[in-house]
Amino acid sequence: MREQLIKINACDDALAWVGDRTNPRELWAECERGDWMLWLAAQIGVDRKIVVRAAVECARPAIDKYSTGPRPAECLQVTLEWCEGRATIEQVREARRAAAAAAYAAAYAAAYAADAAAAAAYAAAYAAAAADAAADAYAARAQSLRDSADTVRRLVPFGVVQSAWVAKFGGEL
Repeated sequence: MREQLIKINACDDALAWVGDRTNPRELWAECERGDWMLWLAAQIGVDRKIVVRAAVECARPAIDKYSTGPRPAECLQVTLEWCEGRATIEQVREARRAAAAAAYAAAYAAAYAADAAAAAAYAAAYAAAAADAAADAYAARAQSLRDSADTVRRLVPFGVVQSAWVAKFGGEL
């Protein structure tokens, strides 16, 4: 299994996590990195629409929490419609362009405001605040990855991964 992961250029962190374990069903069940799982599914040829649906569902919590407007959620909706055959890939691309433009405008405004605020507040307890923020961000990222792994497992069952793996590499997974 490890040799096949190397062939498809799995990252060093993923290879280290796999180690010398050989039971793919257990690896799929234990993985806490939805991003790795989506990457693997795409690399081995799991149906694109299944992978995209899982990616959309993994993105939804972040969009719901952090989006400053309707465009990103609309983009997710159009993408799901594409997965169901109710939208064209051009409609997905247009929704993505609209979401990206809205996100860029929001990010530019936020960055401008943040720069102005940072200049005024930089000296005030910067080190302690940065350490707290980093710890919080790390914990939130780890939880988000675990949540996305659960989402991927729900939408991309091991049997689907196993079939794609066998089709790509032959033999048993």
